[in-house]
Amino acid sequence: MILAVGQEKVGAVNEDVVKAMGAFGGGMASSGNVCGVLSGGVALISSLYSRGNLKEKEDPRMWKLSYKLFKHFKTLTEPFGGINCRDIARLKWNDREATRDFYKNPESRRKLCTRLVGDFAFALGELLDKDRLENP
Repeated sequence: MILAVGQEKVGAVNEDVVKAMGAFGGGMASSGNVCGVLSGGVALISSLYSRGNLKEKEDPRMWKLSYKLFKHFKTLTEPFGGINCRDIARLKWNDREATRDFYKNPESRRKLCTRLVGDFAFALGELLDKDRLENP
């Protein structure tokens, strides 16, 4: 989701890249590990500043911006106790009934995840805007 929104913001929509991020929801392959929001943000930055082949060079901004984004995500997720999906959603993604409740129950922790996605998307947009102003 973050990657798709970010691509729209920078005018570089690539549906194949969005599809490649599909299994990052629920914390990488529904494992509860690293939150897909963070993975999507780093993927967007990489898609903008990494190389497309071994002959090209990476733009050092990829590392700088990714690290700044990571640090911001850590700050946003401190109240949850970690950066992993399991810390934020507190859900066992392989439990079908719990997952169904997560999506259908308006009082589930999904509302916290939704807020986190919005806050993170805003921070990502600010980071990219600031970079564009400093590096036209």
